[in-house]
Amino acid sequence: MAKPTKKTARGRAAPDLAKVGPGELLTLLDFVRYAVSRFVEAKLAFAHGTTDPVSEAAFLVCEALHLNPDQFEIFANARVSAAEGKTLLDLIHQRVTTRKPAAYLVNKIYMRGLSFYVDERVIVPRSFIGELLESHFGADGEAGSLIDDPTAVERVLDLCTGSGCLAILAAHHFPNANIDAVDISKGALEVAARNVGEYELEDRISLYRGDLFAPLGDNRYDLIITNPPYVDAEGMAALPPECRAEPKLAFDGGADGLDVVRRILRDAPDHLTADGGLICEIGRGRELVDAAFPELPLLWLDTEDSEGEVFWIAAADLG
Repeated sequence: MAKPTKKTARGRAAPDLAKVGPGELLTLLDFVRYAVSRFVEAKLAFAHGTTDPVSEAAFLVCEALHLNPDQFEIFANARVSAAEGKTLLDLIHQRVTTRKPAAYLVNKIYMRGLSFYVDERVIVPRSFIGELLESHFGADGEAGSLIDDPTAVERVLDLCTGSGCLAILAAHHFPNANIDAVDISKGALEVAARNVGEYELEDRISLYRGDLFAPLGDNRYDLIITNPPYVDAEGMAALPPECRAEPKLAFDGGADGLDVVRRILRDAPDHLTADGGLICEIGRGRELVDAAFPELPLLWLDTEDSEGEVFWIAAADLG
């Protein structure tokens, strides 16, 4: 009888990883180099908090050894114990064979220097909005600021909150604001509640389960932030295995990717204060959005790693 072939969770034959003999990998740097080689060999996809195999390998190694990513250089040449080495090799093997995002394997991701718990109930956070809160919502009089005084913001809404990371970042950036965070997924809100609790923000962040604005009544906000589902049908069919490990609900934006965005733009005027505004991430769909809403004076915002993937519009311009 033929020996059974090991399979991955999706039924493909699992790749054979290069064998590692005792004492061949000694330092943190050794394990990072080994991981990079295996990641490249397996043609993994990187879009979940890290953008390349080197940063992903360093992230996994640091998290497994309970080190902050900023400490990697300090300990790069430190020796790893046999038990730690076994843990690292197991994580590397899991990343290659399961194709799950590294953040799910260690249940952690970082955004703007803050750590958040994540698991398969939520999309792995990688929104550009966190950076934009810092760069475009600065102190009174700062050039390019969309809201002059962060301390004057009293109410913020985070639609499609997922893990709650943007709501928590907003709470840090707008110190006097109360934040409402909405998601349609019960599991996502459980993760968000855990993160809100970790940062002891239960008195400022309220979580609601429902479809976009539905659970909010007539509430109005100085700022609405949202990173909604925006992947079109063609993109959904081409998602790499890493993304297929994430909740489909967090990606699927309908045939052209704009189903949810249309509803947000339609209903946002009823939930913004007169001087408020909406910031929305839509990925690489700028041309489609501009074509669908030619009457709207959308301001497209860039970050260090993106161009034209997030727009801003003031309440006065939404009608």
